[in-house]
Amino acid sequence: MIWIGFAASLAAALVISRKNLALGLIVGSAVLGLFTLPVEVLLRAVADTLTDPSILMITAAMGIIPLLGGTMKESGQVESLVNNLRIKQRHLMTLSAAIMGLLPMPGGALLSAPILDKGGVGVENVRKSAINNWFRHIFLLVYPLCPALIVSAKITGLDVYHAIMYLLPVFVLAVILGYYFFLRHVNGQMVYHDRFSLSGLTIPLAIVMCAPVLDFSLKRLFGLGAAATLMGVCTAIALSVFVSRQKLDIRRIITQTRPWFFSSIIIGMFLYLRVFEQSDAGRAIASLPLPPVVTATAGGFVLAFVTGGVQLPASIVFPVYLTAVGEVTPIMFALIYATTYFGYNISPIHPCLVVTCEYFRVPVRTVIMRSLTPTLIILVVIAVVTLLVT
Repeated sequence: MIWIGFAASLAAALVISRKNLALGLIVGSAVLGLFTLPVEVLLRAVADTLTDPSILMITAAMGIIPLLGGTMKESGQVESLVNNLRIKQRHLMTLSAAIMGLLPMPGGALLSAPILDKGGVGVENVRKSAINNWFRHIFLLVYPLCPALIVSAKITGLDVYHAIMYLLPVFVLAVILGYYFFLRHVNGQMVYHDRFSLSGLTIPLAIVMCAPVLDFSLKRLFGLGAAATLMGVCTAIALSVFVSRQKLDIRRIITQTRPWFFSSIIIGMFLYLRVFEQSDAGRAIASLPLPPVVTATAGGFVLAFVTGGVQLPASIVFPVYLTAVGEVTPIMFALIYATTYFGYNISPIHPCLVVTCEYFRVPVRTVIMRSLTPTLIILVVIAVVTLLVT
């Protein structure tokens, strides 16, 4: 019954998450619980999840992060930042994708795609698509406000900044490979028609950096947890609204960014985690005749590739590894998280990849094949490191 319940919960989560990730996680939790737990234990798990102060704080923080992207987009601060960078074509294409990726919002890839299209004169559309997809989320390997990274670190009991130190080598390797495979032949020069504005560069850059700087400082100086993240993001949003040169329609921004959607994903993730921990599913998976690290890394990559996301795979593979080993060391966290990330990055149902290819009118398969070689190189390196440390 444990295996049937786990398989059924995974199937339900995978199918439903294509339409609604939060609902998929919640239904998957219910299916797993009904197969493996008494009803009263399942209800207690739900109640504990919905009343846990630390989970509620993270849920609130993750819900309002998209609002920062919404206010900066509505006020023109993102466009101002990109237009005043005054850098080479290859660097503009890279940073425009990466900067937009730091501000999670629905359809975010469609914000950076026009900038790449405009700035990438003379660059073929397949290359533009590959650059937008590869670099759009690359900073999320080391960005302390990345929701998937924050929640994954909490699941494993690690400090997010400690985890980032071990993810840095993967990030650097990904940047190097991205440059070699996508950027080294991009040599065009940018033509700017407006005068350079120092304030147009520094103000939006300060807003972008405000949240992670406050998050890091408050955690280190006062020992705050998710409250530091919440305070940092709220401060950045307030600053964005305050310095905006135009009146912002906050109600419209909230409607467009759907903060409740992101919050519900976090609730779904922790609900699935709590039900998973209460059941014997983790012990059953851990008893498979495979090294736990193989189960976690390969499983993370496959699940991310199949689901086109990081949150659902992370909520499954990290508890499995924890059940088998007892703890997740920072280096193992980096290896598992990185393989999950790159499975997501080349997934054919990854929303950013799909909308990017649609914008540039190129086949999704073509961009995946263009990204496959650097992805395989990274996976081979991760496999070698895994063998050396286990």
